[in-house]
Amino acid sequence: MSAMDVGRICIKLTGREEGKRCVIVDILDRNFVVVVGPEVRRRRVNMNHLAPMNEILDINRNSPDEEIISNLK
Repeated sequence: MSAMDVGRICIKLTGREEGKRCVIVDILDRNFVVVVGPEVRRRRVNMNHLAPMNEILDINRNSPDEEIISNLK
């Protein structure tokens, strides 16, 4: 099982959102994923800039941002 899968909660390691929690909502390729979070806007992120946590949310790729953020809080 991959550490980077849809629904995985991560911490951003770099950038202006460093230290903020986010959720992987889509996997683009072997290097990039799309994340969203309460303090992280939806964006493409390099996997090397994320620290995966042990928690996973049960979401689909088409879930709206508001639903994902409310489940994360």
